[in-house]
Amino acid sequence: MKIGVPKEIKTHEYRVGLTPGAVREYVAAGHSVLIETNAGAGIGATDDKYRKAGATILDSAHEIFASSEMIIKVKEPQSSEWAQLRENQILFTYLHLAPDPEQAKGLLKSGCTAIAYETVTDAHGGLPLLAPMSEVAGRLAIEAAGSALKRYAGGRGLLIGGVPGVQPARIVVIGGGVVGTHAARMAAGLGAEVTILDRSIPRLRELDELFEGRVRTRFSTIDTVEEEVFAADVVVGAVLVPGASAPKLVSRRMLSSMRKGSVIVDVAIDQGGCFETSRPTTHADPTYEVDGVIHYCVANMPGAVPLTSSQALNNATLPFGLALANQGFATVLENPHLRAGLNVYRGRLTYRAVAESLGLPFSPIEQAAA
Repeated sequence: MKIGVPKEIKTHEYRVGLTPGAVREYVAAGHSVLIETNAGAGIGATDDKYRKAGATILDSAHEIFASSEMIIKVKEPQSSEWAQLRENQILFTYLHLAPDPEQAKGLLKSGCTAIAYETVTDAHGGLPLLAPMSEVAGRLAIEAAGSALKRYAGGRGLLIGGVPGVQPARIVVIGGGVVGTHAARMAAGLGAEVTILDRSIPRLRELDELFEGRVRTRFSTIDTVEEEVFAADVVVGAVLVPGASAPKLVSRRMLSSMRKGSVIVDVAIDQGGCFETSRPTTHADPTYEVDGVIHYCVANMPGAVPLTSSQALNNATLPFGLALANQGFATVLENPHLRAGLNVYRGRLTYRAVAESLGLPFSPIEQAAA
């Protein structure tokens, strides 16, 4: 199979769909890999490194899209990219379609087969291609909060860990999944006072055991969310409903009762965000203020550390990408975990939560492929 890797074009996105090491694996399996020139610049991977790994370097994204049977990316395709996709071409990348009707329409119109990293599953019911970036984003959330809390950035002028004799920051994490766990780990490690809210009692028990009392856990209700958010210096939104838009758990009304100069970090912004006042931002302009509360809503947080992120992502995607390259679309029908990743197939939405979020018809793959 001919596999194409275009350079990422989203603002300040430095990750790359395939590292040179991953390219070697595809080439060793008998596939051709086409890399757009300078696609790996953000991770220090030169065109020569890709050539040595067995790739062919092409001069433009147009050539990549025109020549490839499968496109492997990191971020969702931008408008200039989805316009180049075509029928019988596989797209393997993060999509986050639920809050993005324009992209969804573009993919449907193209006739391509689009498989979303964020909905591929594993035998344990997890999301193995989302997990590595969730780990990175959870840790970065606390770094971002620390910067936004500084007075010159509009924050309260508070050090996350405090110093002896001075109260540390109070950090509330909404959601006890992968993002929330890693955010809490970073915050607790810096000495913050950390609380995790979640609606799963078994998960709260696991977190309590994991942190051995260093992090408070509370069952998430309207009352507890309000109580914790109003007293927080930092609130991290880490809620995930696979494929669907994130629920809005903190309303605009609630901001007026939050501490002035407190910080919201919405890691769920790729799925529309879990704060009513959230809107996507970029690494170039990451924050804005609403009612005295600083919002950090960068939609590609792991792109800030592309070397770590690209390696972690490739480690996770490689087995699935090789399966697609080796067997083509047939493996999607045979492999339930890849089938769970299928969001778009030849002009139809094949992931129920995405279709419901967008208010568009849902077609089970058995029906769409008939």
